[in-house]
Amino acid sequence: MARTARRTDNRNRESGSVRRRSLLLGTAALGVSGALGAAGCARVPTGNALERLKAQGTVRLGIAGEVPYGYVDDQGAFTGEAPELAKAVFERLGIPRVQPVATDFGSLIPGLNSQQFDVVSAGMYITRERCRQVLFSDPEYQMLDSFVVRKGNPLGLRSYEDVVRRRARLATGAGYAQGAYAVAAGYPEKSLVILQDQVAGLNAVESGRVDAFAATALTARQVVRGSARTQATEAFAAVVDGRRRVDGGGFAFRRTDTDLRDAFNAEIHRMKKSGELFRIMSRFGFTRDEMTTLTAEELCR
Repeated sequence: MARTARRTDNRNRESGSVRRRSLLLGTAALGVSGALGAAGCARVPTGNALERLKAQGTVRLGIAGEVPYGYVDDQGAFTGEAPELAKAVFERLGIPRVQPVATDFGSLIPGLNSQQFDVVSAGMYITRERCRQVLFSDPEYQMLDSFVVRKGNPLGLRSYEDVVRRRARLATGAGYAQGAYAVAAGYPEKSLVILQDQVAGLNAVESGRVDAFAATALTARQVVRGSARTQATEAFAAVVDGRRRVDGGGFAFRRTDTDLRDAFNAEIHRMKKSGELFRIMSRFGFTRDEMTTLTAEELCR
């Protein structure tokens, strides 16, 4: 899945050789390479968004390439818990085709609001700051955080406060909420290393460039599979303003598209009740403990 709040200075961004494929190339293989440019200059649509998409028969999904939330697989197909959930929900709503549009995680909300796609389908954390910019569905999951660290966790990093006390070198993904949580715990924002994605984070920890990479617990435990030099720490809750955070991820919609969000929410709740939601989510490593009854309203406060 998995969410973000702040960007640090561009000097902290790292590129270089990382073991990852280009999402944009993968999306082009699916025949949607023109979607970004064509949609970027579109007029703001008016009227009922749900009826408009039903008439078109297609909904464009913003995805960001984070396993297991939304990504392009080795065969060039787009998948992940959020796209697979989107396929099921939109078919029920009478919209048979979903079209992926790949972008960086930090560009998802700007892309949504500039008409590059209709819905953000990336397991995005629902935060107060984001709720000022977009509408969220109720979350399909809840999640704690974790670090990718060297085997044995030599610095004993189990919280953001530990990172601050031990003056560890910390990285996180572009646009991830974990950066803001680290800063809230006292980590110097200028020292935070921002990387492209979780694979770049794994590489940075393996090579010793950073001591830890902060991500969702599910992202961390997935990315270290097969790595002989790293591990994921036990999941923990960030503490922000004295409050323990349990985050939830959902779909984002333009603030004008209340009808579309409400119809989507109704289907999500039916799928939760029937057990279909967990059947989809469990395919991507989610556990029953990560299912949730939280609402977007609660998480937006």
